[in-house]
Amino acid sequence: MPTRHPYLDGPHPRAFAHRGWHVDDLAGMENALSAFRRAAAEGYHYLETDVHATADGVVVVHHDASLDRTTDGRGAVAGLSWKAVSRARIAGREPVCRLVDLLEELPEARLNVDVKSDAAVEPVLAALRRANAWDRVCLASFDERRLARLRRLGGPRLLTSLGPRSAGALWAGARVPGLPLRRAVRGALAQLPRRHGRLTVVDRPLVRLAHRWGLEVHVWTVDDEAEMVELLGLGVDGLVTDRPDLLRAVLRARGSWPAAV
Repeated sequence: MPTRHPYLDGPHPRAFAHRGWHVDDLAGMENALSAFRRAAAEGYHYLETDVHATADGVVVVHHDASLDRTTDGRGAVAGLSWKAVSRARIAGREPVCRLVDLLEELPEARLNVDVKSDAAVEPVLAALRRANAWDRVCLASFDERRLARLRRLGGPRLLTSLGPRSAGALWAGARVPGLPLRRAVRGALAQLPRRHGRLTVVDRPLVRLAHRWGLEVHVWTVDDEAEMVELLGLGVDGLVTDRPDLLRAVLRARGSWPAAV
């Protein structure tokens, strides 16, 4: 039986602030360092974020391939130096931060990091080594080859979520009992959307099978109160949300919000 990863020692159900706390006075500040600080101050132990690498190999906390949507800067992150990216301001207010800055700023936080580009693979792992953050980071990607490379280079100390093929095997196994798909599932966490188009992805049979296979189920991105309650009732292990204020209220009503340390 594999050793339980320390990432999973935090509060359960796992409440993830998606790109930090970017509601109320921080509206528009997704993936800003202030948004992550605020989420931690509001009681969030788990934070979700995304990373790209600059042209000179600096890992920056940013969702899109370009700066255009969320900052006053312009251009693809991969084509710009860190010096150029650092001049951009999120919502015109705050600079883009580096992954190492986030790891150092919030040493108690657990991070779910979506690695958005192949160029970011080795720099991300270097940042984890520098911060000795293996115990508090889970890496994710929608690219199977990228995930395989992360796992190969990161070794057994690295925790990752399922890639698309493994998620598909889990979904199929929940609908056709007895399918020999367990070996096709690579990763320790199933992080899934509730639906994909018209297809329901997360339901009770999937949650039951995932738990039988030793996988937690985290669902993204859930911003509706009724859906939060429904999913928690199905037994999911975590919710990722852009409404951390609402998710906290739901968990408090259920007696599941962790007490302040």
